[in-house]
Amino acid sequence: MNRYLEKLQDYPFEKLRRLIEHHPHEAGLEPVSLAVGEPRHATPQCILDAYTETLSQLNRYPTTRGSQALRSAFANWLVQRFTLSGESVHEDANVLPVNGTREALFACAQCMVDATDNPVVLIPNPFYQIYEGAALLAGAEPVYYDGEVVDGDIPALWTLEDSVWERVQLVYLCTPGNPSGQVAPQATLQKLVEYSRRYDFVIASDECYSEIYPPQSPPPMGLLAACHSAGDTRLQNCLAFYSLSKRSNAPGMRSGFVAGDAHLVKKFLQYRTYHGCTLSLPVQAASIAAWSDEEHVIENRTLYQEKFTAVLEILKDALPCEAPEAGFYLWPELPMDDQDFTRALFASKNVLTLPGSYLARTVAGANPGQRRVRLALVATKEECLHAAARIRDFLQETSE
Repeated sequence: MNRYLEKLQDYPFEKLRRLIEHHPHEAGLEPVSLAVGEPRHATPQCILDAYTETLSQLNRYPTTRGSQALRSAFANWLVQRFTLSGESVHEDANVLPVNGTREALFACAQCMVDATDNPVVLIPNPFYQIYEGAALLAGAEPVYYDGEVVDGDIPALWTLEDSVWERVQLVYLCTPGNPSGQVAPQATLQKLVEYSRRYDFVIASDECYSEIYPPQSPPPMGLLAACHSAGDTRLQNCLAFYSLSKRSNAPGMRSGFVAGDAHLVKKFLQYRTYHGCTLSLPVQAASIAAWSDEEHVIENRTLYQEKFTAVLEILKDALPCEAPEAGFYLWPELPMDDQDFTRALFASKNVLTLPGSYLARTVAGANPGQRRVRLALVATKEECLHAAARIRDFLQETSE
């Protein structure tokens, strides 16, 4: 048995299940869950059509690299979205299909980390728990850094000792962040790239929320764009991960891609050839349709913006919080313990949320998720409004 399995913590949703399992909820209210970040908008018809029209191709093995048409769709989207050059992103060298970003972000550590060299993997705090599990099972020590953006930087990164940087083999980023929705500034990304060359480590940037941002705002900066704008067309030491789950409301399709440094992509392809992860040909066809269409993404942004505007209006007096720079989460501070809030809200109002402390680790005596809650505005607008009104009523009742 892999001894590192003993180091894994329970997943946040297992902790949530235990938190509420012996607390009956108000049966007179329809349940609303804001706990899981599972998009529930309709999957675009162009994706469904491309998938069903190619079902006859299930009798063929797909290749790990995916079809040239699929890789071309990835490369074309990257060039257009981030204003990259064809020199930086070539379909035969710089992109690779993956079974959603979750699988690929985990596999990345297994491929890139040398467990014999006392490795460190840097992880933003709070974070997506896959990063931690990937680091532990790769035989690395997770070191957590406060991922908060302050005055145009992530200052906690630069407080780490040289002795830590010298052991770093992989740095996880999440931009836009889960759960904060903050976007890593260009200057921070470029400085981190400089550090990666000085200390020789890989940067894995999880950008699965990059396409969900306010319609009136500029698109979030990404790692590859920051690297390219600094003059590095080779994208050295950089890998960025993209998914159709959030962008195109297709979480069940398990489709995404990784892009970046050609040398790293080549090594990752070698690993994945043995790992056995491939996209079926119908999923590849549906993915090509998705990455080639922006209209449904624009509509998706509008739907989220409508929900943020309406929900924040309801919550403004009871639970003041700001809309995120990107993504579909609210990350408000609470007037009480986050676990107590989640349990009591569920029991009295049948609204399920996720305690912020479940998404973070205690470092130097502080947990950055404590007294916070993650609200995923993924349900219908009507359900989100019902949930917001119940949260407002709950907080008003408990403050009386």
